[in-house]
Amino acid sequence: MAPSPFLDALSAGGPAQDRLSGLQLYAFLIGSWSLEARYPQPDGSDLRSKGELHAGWVLEGRAIQDVWIVPARGLPRGKLPAATEFYGSTLRVYDPGLDAWHILWSDPMRQVYRRQLGRAEGPDIVQLGTDDAGAKVRWSFRDRTPDSFRWWGERSPDGGVSWTLQAEFLARRAAA
Repeated sequence: MAPSPFLDALSAGGPAQDRLSGLQLYAFLIGSWSLEARYPQPDGSDLRSKGELHAGWVLEGRAIQDVWIVPARGLPRGKLPAATEFYGSTLRVYDPGLDAWHILWSDPMRQVYRRQLGRAEGPDIVQLGTDDAGAKVRWSFRDRTPDSFRWWGERSPDGGVSWTLQAEFLARRAAA
């Protein structure tokens, strides 16, 4: 198959040199990851699935785009509630004026779209936004190492006073 002009125009070999230091926050994501997904249920049980994540530099190295897939390709769909399955993409764009990242999540399978602002908070990365009902949403990357991280998706019905964990992913870097 011939190279794709679209993919050639989209992808970049690395971060843009004019904002290199600011672009490092999410640079750890570049590559492929296997995911263990856990969805805590109100009765104390968990729904579990496996997934995959792929990320790369795009737009002349001024952004990172990723694709999150649960369940992983090759696994059967429809075994879990629809809210736990997705095939979506995040565009992460660094804004030097804010020293923060604009996070744009799109899941056309479930018609879920989120806009957040991401920043470092100590050793973690925290992305804040709201859901369609106006409740605060917090997505965070925790326990990061070169080959693993933990991702939490939380929602606050009370304006950020308390948070409920809706999803947790343990990511491990895939072998090259």
